[in-house]
Amino acid sequence: MKIAVSGSHGLVGRALVRSLTKNSHEVCGLVRGREVSAPDIGWDPDRGLIDVAHLEGMDAVVHLAGESIAEGRWSEEKKRKIRESRVKGTQLLSNSLAQLSRPPATFICASAIGYYGNRGDEVLTEFSAPGRDFLASVCIEWEQATQPATQKGIRTINARFGIILDKQGGALAKMLPPFRMGVGGRIGSGEQWMSWISLVDVIQAIEHTLIKETSGGPVNFVAPHPVTNAEFTKTLGRVLSRPTVFPIPAFGVRLAFGEMADALLLASQRVRPARLKDMQYQFRYPQLESALRSILQ
Repeated sequence: MKIAVSGSHGLVGRALVRSLTKNSHEVCGLVRGREVSAPDIGWDPDRGLIDVAHLEGMDAVVHLAGESIAEGRWSEEKKRKIRESRVKGTQLLSNSLAQLSRPPATFICASAIGYYGNRGDEVLTEFSAPGRDFLASVCIEWEQATQPATQKGIRTINARFGIILDKQGGALAKMLPPFRMGVGGRIGSGEQWMSWISLVDVIQAIEHTLIKETSGGPVNFVAPHPVTNAEFTKTLGRVLSRPTVFPIPAFGVRLAFGEMADALLLASQRVRPARLKDMQYQFRYPQLESALRSILQ
């Protein structure tokens, strides 16, 4: 297959490009910059520019680009960048794919389980209603921006990613230093649900979705066994052979991170991968402890 990938320098993008290339697919990165060499394709979402001609004949497009939500406090400017980097880029790419005479068969566009908002113990699937907070509103707009591709007849998957676990980046990489020093602990009450997935399963599930003949729409990229923050903390401590007796109170998290604390660290999202199961995807790491031991071995 010939596949274009945006966000190819991010945590998921780098791993996906390596895996696709290893499996003999032809990969073209969607990259910014004035000088773009083949096979990569130039684009600039901020200026509404993209090399549409070189998208012709792609078998699939995987769109992963977007401003990090976990770097720095959420000022109004940061929130604007988070929203626009997702919505504007997706609108540009989706509209461009809809103009092609030979459009791709599949368009996989990143989204997030932030779509569901803070839902306590409620079990959430792809059919659950959206939340009402900032991240939920971003995800709603993000997914709506793929409509031109869907209307063109392109099978469009909204990949709602959970917490992606890998020691090279993301949430786990930030947790490891304090936990390795023995000063890790639960956040707030520890009762909030964490819907996680290993990076290995993210990549394999994306590739599975690319070749599986299914309908489009949202797909939850999460492992089948979510855990509470307290359980996650205890499991990570056990894998690292370190104590986890230093809880961080909710007010302390809010003081340090502001609005981001409630959206990312204290929110509870108990999400199930209903559609991946329908696609008969077999998780490499369905349980947290085996995933952490593999990642941290």
